[in-house]
Amino acid sequence: MDTTTFIRRHKPAWAELEGLLAQLGRRKARPDAAQLDRFAELYRSASANLAYLQTHAPASEAALLLGDLVSRAHNQLYAGGAAGRSKPLEFLLWGFPLLLKRRLPFIALAGALLLLGELLGYMAVRDNPAAIHSLLPAGMADRIDPARTADDRGDINSAIVSAEIMTNNIRVAVLAFLSGVTLGLFTIYLMAFNGMLVGGLAAVFAQAGYSYTFWAYILPHGVIELAAIFIAGGSGFYMGYKFFVPGELPRGIVFVQAAKESALLLLGTIPLFVIAGLIEGYITPASLPLELKYGVAGLTLAAFAAYCVYGAKRGEREQGGGSGGGDARGSLSLPASRFRKEGRS
Repeated sequence: MDTTTFIRRHKPAWAELEGLLAQLGRRKARPDAAQLDRFAELYRSASANLAYLQTHAPASEAALLLGDLVSRAHNQLYAGGAAGRSKPLEFLLWGFPLLLKRRLPFIALAGALLLLGELLGYMAVRDNPAAIHSLLPAGMADRIDPARTADDRGDINSAIVSAEIMTNNIRVAVLAFLSGVTLGLFTIYLMAFNGMLVGGLAAVFAQAGYSYTFWAYILPHGVIELAAIFIAGGSGFYMGYKFFVPGELPRGIVFVQAAKESALLLLGTIPLFVIAGLIEGYITPASLPLELKYGVAGLTLAAFAAYCVYGAKRGEREQGGGSGGGDARGSLSLPASRFRKEGRS
């Protein structure tokens, strides 16, 4: 039997299991014996279907989604549903890093576009210093004075500045996520343009001989901030990709699934933006040795890398051990009604 025929034949049973799982997962659910028996029967059937797909089409979208469904059904059946519910702490500890690993190609694409924009912006301003006026808002370029970067800023209200920076960065991330509905086209613009801003400013400071100072004031918060923007951009690209490459399942279902998963990626960036905003509000403007600021940048990079690697490995262990309730996709199941309405592949 080919994979498409297999999916079409068993999809109604998966939809029924999805519906029963939703009913049993309600806080005040009181299932009767017939429902529990049917749920166990559907779980066993779905597990067998998953084994077939993992053998014949392990990388297919259907295998991934069915694996998620079976994992949550397992938790509902053997742990009373407690492990199957979304837990914010578990998501932050290992669900988010595991999701980052799975969507790394799209995040890397967003990062590459931003870095490409940075290179183009740097080259444009290096060859034509007046080009900075085209990149920055009106009047802002005239206020840039590299020689005053390290001046004392004792009158600055760090709490207000930090809050404003967080708000602005989260706005950029939300735009990058929402631009996924443009199939990734606006995401390309956002990544490239924001990179050109950074590159243009880097060229201004380089021409004045203040490159070392410039990056000392950018990198402490920039490491985390740029990582979060890469992730948000990657979420937009993932939505666009799933629209064009839906796999075996209907395009509409897969796109909605991708949008929900991308929303989790976006939510995971919020703590990163908070950390970046605090650094930018309190450490960046502080009168500290530049070497110390580079040290902060290296520390944030090492801490973020360790978090991603450790979290992803723990997530894989959790899933491998059958406790997939903390899976980053655990709350992103496909509605049963959508399976029934769109029974074709």
